[in-house]
Amino acid sequence: MKEQSVAKGFAVLSAAGLLVKVLSLLYIPFLLAIIGEDGNGIYQGAYEVFAFVFVLTNSGMLTAISKQVSELAAVKNHKDAVRSFKIARFILIVIGLVLSLAVFLLAWPIADGTNFEKSYLAIRALAPAILITAVASAYRGYFQGRGNMTPTAVSQVIEQVINTVSTLVLAFLLIKFGKEVACAGGAFGTTIASFFSAAFLIVYYNRYGRINGENGSVAPDMKRYSYNELVKKLIGYSIPITICIGLQYAGALIDVWNVKSRLLAAGFPDKTTYELFNYVSKYQKLIYAPITVIVALASTILPSISGSMALNDRGQVLHKINYAFRLCFLIAIPAAVGLAVLHNPIYAVIKFGKGSDLLLFGAIVIVLMAVVQIQTAILQGTGRLYMVTLFLLIGIVGKITVNFILIAIPDINIYGAIAGSITSYIIPLGLNWVYINKSLKLDFNLLKHAVKPGLASVLMGVVVYAVYRYLYEALEVYLIGYMSNAISVLAAVIAGGAVYFAGLVLVRGIT
Repeated sequence: MKEQSVAKGFAVLSAAGLLVKVLSLLYIPFLLAIIGEDGNGIYQGAYEVFAFVFVLTNSGMLTAISKQVSELAAVKNHKDAVRSFKIARFILIVIGLVLSLAVFLLAWPIADGTNFEKSYLAIRALAPAILITAVASAYRGYFQGRGNMTPTAVSQVIEQVINTVSTLVLAFLLIKFGKEVACAGGAFGTTIASFFSAAFLIVYYNRYGRINGENGSVAPDMKRYSYNELVKKLIGYSIPITICIGLQYAGALIDVWNVKSRLLAAGFPDKTTYELFNYVSKYQKLIYAPITVIVALASTILPSISGSMALNDRGQVLHKINYAFRLCFLIAIPAAVGLAVLHNPIYAVIKFGKGSDLLLFGAIVIVLMAVVQIQTAILQGTGRLYMVTLFLLIGIVGKITVNFILIAIPDINIYGAIAGSITSYIIPLGLNWVYINKSLKLDFNLLKHAVKPGLASVLMGVVVYAVYRYLYEALEVYLIGYMSNAISVLAAVIAGGAVYFAGLVLVRGIT
């Protein structure tokens, strides 16, 4: 199986991730038309529960497989790399089966405990997907550890295409039985999609995963590992990584529980709390679009750094850290500025309805989250697994505190969740920065990578605002509101992209 470069692997994963996010955004207006704002709140409440259990089941072991396979492959111990994958696959199947059954049987207590009682059926519909995605995660971790991001990328696209179609069809067919049943049908679309994604990965592995005899090859005089040693390494990697990634997703689950309860405390009626929570979920979907690219970068850089650490090549480690942060800011800063400037027009184009001001005030979360994602990948790749987890936990405590205080203030209400999200990333960002420099003994200046993209993004933001405003005013004389808005947004984005690129060249942000 052919290994891809970091740049190529990042390009493949980010392209797939962006396509997946575009599809996930495009189907929301259709889903809203079927189940309404409060119905989408029910659907998102169930999905956040699923996402959290998914992370607990899969993400730690996926990253552990990727890291361990990369380390073993770097020193030419291909046989133990494959053995590690097969051991991890078995562990994931067992954990996935147990948690899938637990979520199915405990769906009502979970829904009741999160104050989203109407999400009960949708949680049950998502339960089988936990087992299926566990199987898929084993294969994704193996391919990423081998430096081949293509199977993961293709499987993600397959999953999202099928998810989009099946969710809308099932929700439409079942809406006559009520919104709760329609939401459950839409949620089951995710289960169907995960099955086809896992099936593709299994077929790909069986057909291409053993090319060039790598499965049985070991370099001369290579240290071999026993079954118990491989299991201990996998568990040693996966537990802190699971806690670490789980804490990142716990923020969203905290919003499910904390936001609604504090909105009720502020005096809002039950239906309104579902609608306001839906505003948060729509905002999160938009900011996660550019974050998808950063996640792809983190997924690519982690096994690459692990391989360099296994070879004790500190020069390559530092080079990859600089490369990762440079790309991180080049992507995250203009994305945040663009979404903030065009928050109202973007909501109108994709028919997201109300809540666009959350994007204006919360776009900064894109930059903060992106930096924390890369910092986390660096610390995990260099074996610093526990401190990064502690820092995220401190951030979560900060988020809970801010949410609890601010959301219950009626005039602030849902905007308190934005302040909570900002808090949850600022805290670990600062702590990670200090710890990376201290533990890796690097004199690393994070801000120097942000200055040039920041300057170019400010220039871009001014141009985007001007192009949109004046073009929209000119077009609305001749076109209906939606078309004039859509054309103006497209023109502003194109002009902004060109100006951003020119600005980077001007300030020598790229060469």
